Amino acid sequence: MMNLNQYIEHTLLKQDATKTELLKLFEDAKQYNFKGVCINSSNIMLAKNSLKNTPIKIVTVVGFPLGACLSEVKAFEAQRAIEIGADEIDMVMNVQSLKDKDYTFTQLDIEKVKHACNDKILKVIIETDLLTKDEIKKACEIIAFSGADFAKTSTGFVKNGVGAKVEDIKLMHEILIGTNVKIKASGGIKTREKAIELINAGAERLGTSSGVMLCEQPL
Repeated sequence: MMNLNQYIEHTLLKQDATKTELLKLFEDAKQYNFKGVCINSSNIMLAKNSLKNTPIKIVTVVGFPLGACLSEVKAFEAQRAIEIGADEIDMVMNVQSLKDKDYTFTQLDIEKVKHACNDKILKVIIETDLLTKDEIKKACEIIAFSGADFAKTSTGFVKNGVGAKVEDIKLMHEILIGTNVKIKASGGIKTREKAIELINAGAERLGTSSGVMLCEQPL
């Protein structure tokens, strides 16, 4: 039987998230033994105190949610987040440079953050809702060359965006198979059935704010 909980990064990235909501997120993560929590960097210390003596990963986001800030800013944000307790970094790719076919810049942007991460896991959010199929393929190729550890589908912040789609995960898996790059599906994962479909399509992590509901839904 699939241990769905160990795929889940229990996520709370809302701008208006309260301390009470975050503490509930951490308690849920401990109760359900989730793989990690994904939070904004200003909440890392709160997470560190709440999750001490547990194996739960503290994941934070940089260049979030647009990916359009300076590469040096993303790199510093990642470095500082790791210094105060982040275990993994999810960065937003520069979508503009990819669409402009400035692939050198797109890759260098990722490489600068990866260098700042040192041995910590780096996931690159490509924002599939904004990309064509060919752009998704190219983004995955660039991530593989950059040395990053995961390609991630979505921020969840695109207006009217769908988020993680099974067909996109299959496409990403086709491009990344044979590389060391894994896939994180995120955005719009609200049913156990969809979560399992995404995993079967190639996702090795799930970013979702509905982790408890997914684990409690019947098979």
